[in-house]
Amino acid sequence: MKILSVIGARPQFVKAATVSRMIATHSDFQEILLHTGQHYDENMSSLFFQELNIPEPDYNLNIGSGSHAWQTGKMLEGIEPVLVKEKPDWTLLYGDTNSTIAGALAATKLHIPVAHVEAGLRSFNRIMPEEINRIVTDRISDLLFAPTETAMNNLRNEGLAGITKFTGDVMYDSVLYYRGMIEKDPEMYSLPNLPNDFLLATIHRAENTDDPQQLENILYAFGQLPFPVMLPIHPRTKKMISGFTIPSNLRLIEPVGYLTMLSLILKAKKILTDSGGLQKEAYFLETPCITLRTETEWIETLHDGWNTLTATNPEKIIRAVELPFPEHPQKQAFGKGNAAEIILRLFTETC
Repeated sequence: MKILSVIGARPQFVKAATVSRMIATHSDFQEILLHTGQHYDENMSSLFFQELNIPEPDYNLNIGSGSHAWQTGKMLEGIEPVLVKEKPDWTLLYGDTNSTIAGALAATKLHIPVAHVEAGLRSFNRIMPEEINRIVTDRISDLLFAPTETAMNNLRNEGLAGITKFTGDVMYDSVLYYRGMIEKDPEMYSLPNLPNDFLLATIHRAENTDDPQQLENILYAFGQLPFPVMLPIHPRTKKMISGFTIPSNLRLIEPVGYLTMLSLILKAKKILTDSGGLQKEAYFLETPCITLRTETEWIETLHDGWNTLTATNPEKIIRAVELPFPEHPQKQAFGKGNAAEIILRLFTETC
């Protein structure tokens, strides 16, 4: 069976690494890897391929940055001829990026079956481009791999129960696998001169970075916190933050690799983020999270104080940092750490 996997952004590299590693153990499967180039610089792309041991892409479209329409259009132009040439049995897509929706549209118009990993997520906030991408991708896919029971219910409510399968979350597979590597050699993945107590932050969503008031609120809140705040700086954030006063306790660092990021999550007192993936990684690694949004797709992380929604309200952010460590352990809502194995079995059963 030939599977063409379309990836383009850091979270997709992590998910694809998990599934690709499983595909490589099955002689009946052949994977063709197409990288759209949505994330393309050393720290946003190449480093992830190296440390996650992802094979070099068979195709790299090198699309780069641009408006949503331009970027998606260029991806469609690049993906279509690859699909025509390779004639895969399935096109495999991950998450909710422009690479995801472009892959889904290109394959569907060529009548090539589409499978979507991390299907059924809903923030119910259609201002988010990711929400539109995931809704449309789910609607035109042929096989939906749901990571949680909440995602399963969302897809049932949309009339898609017949093509939906519960797999668990491939990112849970990934965190379990790479946590073991970090614990064997923690110094290899540690940054030098880390404070003993620090908070780890990421900001990248346009609703926060492109709104001066939202960004000012976040920076003000960070400046009121009693700990150093480590912020691996996303290119969009780096551009937008240049006109603001940086609090003295905010330490801007370049984007880091996946394993270093997991190491930072393990060591941080708490996480402050607007990233969906980081909410889960914090949850899996037992580090409390503060989400700088009004909603989350990952409502499972909200139980017992493991994840707190504050939006960009400074008072709420400060109070959330002051909350005590959660008393109850995480719930087993994301599967058993064998999502990739289930996905391959479902491909086999479907054909």
